[in-house]
Amino acid sequence: MSEDITTEESGTTQSRQDTVSQPAAQRSTGLLRSGAGRNLGLVVALVLLCIVGVVTAGDTFATGANVLTILRLAAVIGVVSVGMTFVITGGGIDLSVGAMVALASVWATTLATQQLAADYHWILMVTTALAVGAACGLVNGLLVAYGKIVPFIATLAMLAAARGLAEIISDRKTQIITVDSFVDFFGGSLIGVPVLVWIFLLVAAAGWVVLNRTTFGRRTFAVGGNAEAARLAGIKVQRHTVALYVLAGLCCGIAAVMLMARTTTGSSTHGQLYELDAIAAVVIGGTLLSGGRGTIVGTVFGVLIFTTLNNVFTLNNLSISAQSVAKGAIIVIAVLLQQRLARRSTGS
Repeated sequence: MSEDITTEESGTTQSRQDTVSQPAAQRSTGLLRSGAGRNLGLVVALVLLCIVGVVTAGDTFATGANVLTILRLAAVIGVVSVGMTFVITGGGIDLSVGAMVALASVWATTLATQQLAADYHWILMVTTALAVGAACGLVNGLLVAYGKIVPFIATLAMLAAARGLAEIISDRKTQIITVDSFVDFFGGSLIGVPVLVWIFLLVAAAGWVVLNRTTFGRRTFAVGGNAEAARLAGIKVQRHTVALYVLAGLCCGIAAVMLMARTTTGSSTHGQLYELDAIAAVVIGGTLLSGGRGTIVGTVFGVLIFTTLNNVFTLNNLSISAQSVAKGAIIVIAVLLQQRLARRSTGS
């Protein structure tokens, strides 16, 4: 009898130890899977990258002017990445963002558009760029949602078509912006911070609110997680998919305006490889490529990490090829971490 009691007590003690150690393990993996844990990891990566920049480039890196340069460069691709976050969270992909930026910049800087802007207001150039970006996004959305074309193929076709149309309109020539009021407004600063950076912050803040605090955002998560379940729940999946691509196109239109202001030109070569940079920033930020989970804050950190990385490489006179290799390695590591955390989540 006493032996049975002793056995029961030892079993109870062992089970208590298991229940104590198991939640601790779950909390550790849960922190890694949580948004706060992922963002903390991104902050640490950015800080380490800045330390590397200070050590290797010295005072050249750690200056206010260089920080503003990094933010100014991050602003344009950052706006594109916000739109890409919505599309990928919704279960899609958009390879045409760079070409849409080029087409919007060219269309908004034609002689006719600039003449109208000079006669009336530079807002006409902005409206043109936004309209072109949204129209391209609408075509992408219709092809994917109603044409049942795989997003990769549909947006790849748009990439080729938009870039080609931009070359036709511009005759492969760089179009100089002659509307001084446009350049003065978007090329200026507010409280010592470039207007382009403020635009990026406003777009990121608006994107965060829409994705996390609105019905549109909840539907985006639902469509990306399980489109059929979302349809059975009453969500108009096709209409929502179109809206996601239009939103991405609108972000490309905004980015085109920012790029026009930064370079004072419109060109069919604008936005080269923006699609890769945007996807990389979104993935490293913690958004799942398979859809169903996305984070605007993570995307912003992803953009800053890649822009800072490029800046460090440039200050150290390292080649663009080396930058591309580093980017590729970072993307692979980020995806592998996502897959590992996903398997742990499934196993728990």
